[in-house]
Amino acid sequence: MEEVIAIAIGALCASGVWLVLRPRTYQVIMGLCLLSYAVNLFIFSMGSLFIGKEPIIRPGVPPDLLHYTDPLPQALVLTAIVIGFAMTALFLVVMLASRGLTGTDHVDGQEHPS
Repeated sequence: MEEVIAIAIGALCASGVWLVLRPRTYQVIMGLCLLSYAVNLFIFSMGSLFIGKEPIIRPGVPPDLLHYTDPLPQALVLTAIVIGFAMTALFLVVMLASRGLTGTDHVDGQEHPS
């Protein structure tokens, strides 16, 4: 399970970095989204990767991390998802305004020969 999560985080991070380095604004925004997904998955995996374990302490079960999962990373990831959605919407609005003002969707505002 840990290997699959590590590969997924690495693939998302590598794809995000590759897209952030592209010259077009939409590709940069998608790269930032992939990077935020990689960070969210990393934070979520730091809590614990247990299936079927409760985050709330119950009577009769010892209060240690062998029997429970940590709820804090889940709360952090949920908050990061909401903030990431709002930032993506803001980036898209700024991208559309920039395209309307400059007439191009390149990051620096100029067409470059390939």
